[in-house]
Parts: sequence; structure tokens; C-alpha cells
Amino acid sequence: MPVRSAIAFQSCADVPALGDAEIHVWSACVEGASPRAIAKAAHALLERLLRGYTPDGTVPRIERGPHGKPFAPDWPDLEFNLSHAGPQVLLAFARRQALGVDIEAETRRFSAGLARRFFAPRETAALERLPEPLRHTAFLHLWTHKEALLKALGVGLHFGLDRIEFALDENGSVSSLHNCAPAAGHVDTWRFQRLAPGPGLIAALAWQGAARPVRALAVNAAFSTP
Repeated sequence: MPVRSAIAFQSCADVPALGDAEIHVWSACVEGASPRAIAKAAHALLERLLRGYTPDGTVPRIERGPHGKPFAPDWPDLEFNLSHAGPQVLLAFARRQALGVDIEAETRRFSAGLARRFFAPRETAALERLPEPLRHTAFLHLWTHKEALLKALGVGLHFGLDRIEFALDENGSVSSLHNCAPAAGHVDTWRFQRLAPGPGLIAALAWQGAARPVRALAVNAAFSTP
């Protein structure tokens, strides 16, 4: 992940300017005693950050698309997405560029059956060729890249994870988008950024369009709802 800037986030004034051709990715730890409380805190952090990206510092109205992707109808030029794995949250922002982000904990359960059920045959074969110690991490790299692409499109898992096929290198890292269904566009139009938000976490960012610099930012204290 590119240069990481830690910010003592207190208000929208702490949010740096977002250039027309860049992407900001925030990582944070939110506080909550239950999954519902964690989700509420993540949503509250999203609202606080969005205030910093709107011209007048207002809290934008957030709605969701048919498959759950959030958007701010009053600010259509501002695109954003979020994902969380337990208390660890990633939030991505861009102007006039749809994007998707996904984060997973390395402790997430992996099984060969899960890969065979959801992944393309060549991906499953590539996983099975890897040494056992690399297989679990490689599975999560594939999963996060697929999820990030689907979220950028604004579609759900029903689209079919096997309709998006990535190639893996000998170390189990995603090397390229090998094939995708026509509804997802041409493989050459997609950009991906592997993210490293913290120890024990695997994440990916996806967008369809021109290359953009990605700035990594971090809220350096646990965030909870007001």
C-alpha cells in the first residue's frame, strides 16, 4: 500500500483534500461490543469522513443501491465504499470514480471445498498447486480482489465469483485479472491495489478506469459512536 499517513481524526477539518484523480483509503479500528455496534460505529465514521469531503461540511444523506452499495445522492460526484473485518475498517473515497474495497482477517476459515464452490476451476487448480502454508493466504487474496471488484460494480455475490477469474503467481499473490464476464467489462479496464492495513489483515481495492495514485490514511485512535 502507498505511503500511509496517520491522522488524529477529530473533525472534518482533519480530512485532507481529495484530488480529482486520486483515491484515499482510510483504515481504522472501531469500538463496539457486538457486530451490530461495530457496524454502527463504522457507519458513524463514514459519515464523519464524508463531511470532510463535501464542500460545505454537511453530513450527507446516505442511501443504498439495489445490492447494498452506499452512495450519497446529494453529492453524486463523490464515490465511496467501506468494508470491515470485526473492528478493523477500510473506507475508500474518490471523485467521479466508482470503487470497491474489501478487508478480511487472516483468521477467516478456509477450505478447499469453499474454493471449489465459489471460484473458477483454474483458480481452484492454482490454489491446490500451492504449498499448504501459502494456500490460505492466497485464498484470501483472491476473495478480497473478487469482492472489491463486485463492490465497485455495485453488484452482490449473486453475480458469481467464478465469473471473475484472477491469475496467481508462484507465491500465491494475485498477479492479474485473467478473465471476467462481459457484464463486468474488459479485463484491461480494471485496476487493483493490494492493501496492507495492519498485521493479520488482507485487503484489496478495485476500480474500473484510468490509473490513480492511492493515498493510505489511518485514524490513529479507536473510533466509537458519539
